[in-house]
Amino acid sequence: MTRSLREVMKVYMSERRIRKSRLVTKDGRCNIEFGTVMNRHHFAYFLDIWTTFVESRWRFVVLHFIASFTLSWFIFGLVWYWIARDNGDLTWQNATEEHVPCVMNVGCLTTAFLYSLETQTTIGYGNRYITRACPGAVALIIIQCLIGAIINCFWCGVVMTKISLPKKRAKTITFSESAVICPKKGTLCLQIRVANLRKTLMIGSQIYGKLFRTTVTPEGETVIMDQVSIDFTVDAGKDNLFFVCPLTLYHMIDKTSPFFEMAVDTLHEQEFELVVFLDGTAESTSSTCQVRTSYVPQEIMWGYDFQPIISRSKEGKYRVDFSNFAKVLPVPTAHCSYCYHNEAGHHHHSRNGIENQGFEVIDIDGPNGTNM
Repeated sequence: MTRSLREVMKVYMSERRIRKSRLVTKDGRCNIEFGTVMNRHHFAYFLDIWTTFVESRWRFVVLHFIASFTLSWFIFGLVWYWIARDNGDLTWQNATEEHVPCVMNVGCLTTAFLYSLETQTTIGYGNRYITRACPGAVALIIIQCLIGAIINCFWCGVVMTKISLPKKRAKTITFSESAVICPKKGTLCLQIRVANLRKTLMIGSQIYGKLFRTTVTPEGETVIMDQVSIDFTVDAGKDNLFFVCPLTLYHMIDKTSPFFEMAVDTLHEQEFELVVFLDGTAESTSSTCQVRTSYVPQEIMWGYDFQPIISRSKEGKYRVDFSNFAKVLPVPTAHCSYCYHNEAGHHHHSRNGIENQGFEVIDIDGPNGTNM
């Protein structure tokens, strides 16, 4: 029991370390921090106030939404209270019967706040209304209506923009949790599976990848996050994918591929991160979105292939079985790319050894009766 718990904790800590070391998480978020940012750069967020609010979390949007309306009502309530006091309309000022107030039934701060709220929200209950005795009050009600309209338009735009963000469309596009390496198209291929969970298409879809790793230049300079382009193709090419059903993406491991020097027993010892991008335009909203995911060496399975996912019913309809979307099955695969292409002098021999299941041990008597 103790050993089993220890193994579970070891696996958990390993997965947690992988999550922290990722540049891009599985759901596409970038795991990077900006440190020692100068104060003038922080001020740039306020200059681009629209993008700042659109990118804020919903909890902060709701908080600022409530605060902006409440604060505007209260500030204009104070101004209406000051006008009423200056005109002698307040209850404690004991105005005469012939006195004409600027705003009827505004005799304290509470009623001034209520009148401000009713004016900006265009409620108009009828108990409190402006008179023609104060030209300043007429100007103030015009100003408050204009500012209230601006606040309403701003927050309507923020909410609608956040609801229709392309990132929401990206949630319905999913990648396989693991990548596989197996023979395809006359060479070893790294394969990834991607699916569109909606029936609406992604127009002009393009797929590409970037391999991030730390390298050392011949001059001795260490390059953090050195980027290498990774090309992906499908059976119909790599441009303008017809994304109507799940697709299997292929990266051919040839001599130009950074995976060419890797082998089955050295793959998981490498330190790199493969980030895959899918760009496209949503058919229903015409908004451009990008879907991202990443794979670390522990998520690449050598010698496996994806199970079939598309079938055809007796009625002639195509059927997608998403239960097989991430399932893999072992297939005979070369130990390395050099082995597959049978290039002499470059074979990566396994340090762990490979057991031959068909080998039998027999005794052979030598010339001197010695068993060989």
